[in-house]
Amino acid sequence: MLHLLYIIAFTVIAFFAVSNLIRSLINIGTETQRIGNSWNSRNARKEVNRNGYASSQAPSHPELLDEQGNPVNEPLLVMRSVNVDDAREKLDALYNNSPGSNQEEDKQ
Repeated sequence: MLHLLYIIAFTVIAFFAVSNLIRSLINIGTETQRIGNSWNSRNARKEVNRNGYASSQAPSHPELLDEQGNPVNEPLLVMRSVNVDDAREKLDALYNNSPGSNQEEDKQ
């Protein structure tokens, strides 16, 4: 009897989850089309400023703004290619220079 109760409860929860997922996908799709179409029609005639943004269009994420609210005009992530051997040497140097390492035992 308890197994039947678990199966019914799981079925109800799964039904609500799937229906909520479908409803969310439909809402996101309609909002994307509505926002996308209005954004394209508004910005087709606007001039783009030196930061690459439309003059009245603000970035969509707060991390793209500085303290004054102006768009950031600098790279947010710079990655440098590192050779595997160089990375291994740097990690070994960090490990050997750490306070808890036993350098005398490593040499033996």
